[in-house]
Amino acid sequence: MKRYDLLKNDKDIVRVLEIQQDRILIIDCIKKTMPVWVQSSNVDSFSCCSVEELIQVTGFELYSVNTLDADQKKVMYKRYTLIAPILPFIADDKKRSQIIRSISTEHEISKQTIRNYLCLYLVYMDIAALAPKKHQNDNVELTEDEKNMRWALNKFFYTTAKQSLTTAYTMMLKEKYCNATGELEREYPSFYQFRYFYRKTKKMQNFYISRNGLKNYQRNNRPLIGEGVQEFASAVGVGMLDATICDIYLVNDMGNLVGRPILTACIDAYSGLCCGYHLSWEGGVYSLRGLMLNIIADKVNWCKQFGISVRPDDWDCDKLPAVLVTDMGSEYKSENFEQITELGIKVINLPSYRPELKGLVEKFFDVVQNTYKKHLKGRGVIEPDYQERVAHDYRKDACLTMTDFEKIIIHCIIYYNSQRTVVNFPYSEDMIQNNVKPYASCIWNWGKSQIGANLIDGSAKKLILTLLPRTIGRFSRYGLKVNKMRYHCDGYTERYLKGGEVTVAYNPEDVTFVWLLEKGVYTEFKIIESRYKNKDLTSVQCLQTSQKVIEKEAEKDNIQAQIDLARHIETIACNVNSGINVNIKNINNARKREQGKRHQDYMKEVKE
Repeated sequence: MKRYDLLKNDKDIVRVLEIQQDRILIIDCIKKTMPVWVQSSNVDSFSCCSVEELIQVTGFELYSVNTLDADQKKVMYKRYTLIAPILPFIADDKKRSQIIRSISTEHEISKQTIRNYLCLYLVYMDIAALAPKKHQNDNVELTEDEKNMRWALNKFFYTTAKQSLTTAYTMMLKEKYCNATGELEREYPSFYQFRYFYRKTKKMQNFYISRNGLKNYQRNNRPLIGEGVQEFASAVGVGMLDATICDIYLVNDMGNLVGRPILTACIDAYSGLCCGYHLSWEGGVYSLRGLMLNIIADKVNWCKQFGISVRPDDWDCDKLPAVLVTDMGSEYKSENFEQITELGIKVINLPSYRPELKGLVEKFFDVVQNTYKKHLKGRGVIEPDYQERVAHDYRKDACLTMTDFEKIIIHCIIYYNSQRTVVNFPYSEDMIQNNVKPYASCIWNWGKSQIGANLIDGSAKKLILTLLPRTIGRFSRYGLKVNKMRYHCDGYTERYLKGGEVTVAYNPEDVTFVWLLEKGVYTEFKIIESRYKNKDLTSVQCLQTSQKVIEKEAEKDNIQAQIDLARHIETIACNVNSGINVNIKNINNARKREQGKRHQDYMKEVKE
């Protein structure tokens, strides 16, 4: 018998910790109680025992240190550190108890817990015995009650109805634990068991998606673990487009209320610069056309029209971004706007209800509106309570015209571009070395000179023609027929004679000209029918429709007149004797005689 040997008899297994002349210190490996001194003769009947036999008898799962994960090792060493000061004094009961008491006080752990760690280590003499158990596999077979709980949670709790946990529990009892008469059975799980199962199996992603929907989860709850817009906008040249209704009522020059204007903007995703804007009373493709023209305009001259002076570096944007990011608005999905890709621009349509994917333009609207609203209170600005009952009618406060408000918007954009600090921008080493200030205009000006900047030159005329609506025109000997009107251009005689269909761009606001589009070249055709000159397409269509209505109304009268004419002719023809013999000789003499009979002197009537 040696120190730390394992001994066993029929029922007991002990480990020898200390040996003296007539007594030994042992620990009961089955009961795992504190070590005790016994007479040496008490273990004479014991035989040697292996660790494997001990593990088999106790049913304890002893891991290898190498198979433990980081958390298990951390707990294991922490527990061993607690009992390590006790081990040298394991044979001294008084000293051992004193050390256990001090460790308990210092670490705020109960003395019984420390004794349990100590006994566990002494029984197996392996630090791995102090490691916590590994987590059980989640695919454990569920009991019948747990299956019912899972069914009830999926059926009543994880739904868009957003029922409470109590309601889901009640519905579970009604469906699963009531007899045919609707009475509750004697045995059923308690609400606390139901709640415990819910908390144990709850997954936040499933909770958010099932109760609020996938789009709400993606917008408000999904983990934000990406680099943001820099993932797809690593350089200048990615523009985000959107429009919003401004929170202010405006009047016209006569003081009559007009309503709320629409602000459309393009924000560079890399720098946050406002590349251009358009303020109007109508949205759709019309506002997009104005926005594109503003992007390529000289901003110094543009601001000068409103009496505003701006430095070129504060808004130095006169080129189109090569990539445009839009939402699923009808104007962005329209065929007219998609034609802008002919200039080499790529259009990306984001999913519906995902404003966070173009957060920079949403932030721009928020900054601009919050900037002017605090200074225009009482002048038509809408407050958050405008839809509540008995709220103030902010329409009565309106006093600014569209021109006044556009001046305010320009000042707000200049502030946003050149004076507002861009927070948390990912500065590179080159930017720091060049001392690039954290303003959108400074980042934009620096980014334009870097490799990867993707901007496209474009003239106003080419841009306008590109965004015009298109239709099919047909060549004929009468000219180029477009929208039921005829057009002409010199040098197309052969095309008129050959005929054929072509693509034509037209301006709905003035039908005087159309443009033939062939191989990317626009050729101007002028209208032939002068009565349609300088009219818009709607007016022309109204004229054509009115003419058709008049012609339709006259059609019945025309048919009736033809019928009457036929009847008169037939009546006259029937009264003529068609059986006489016609003398075809001396035709000239007969003609002269008849001329004399029919000849009249009209001057007599004048004299009379």
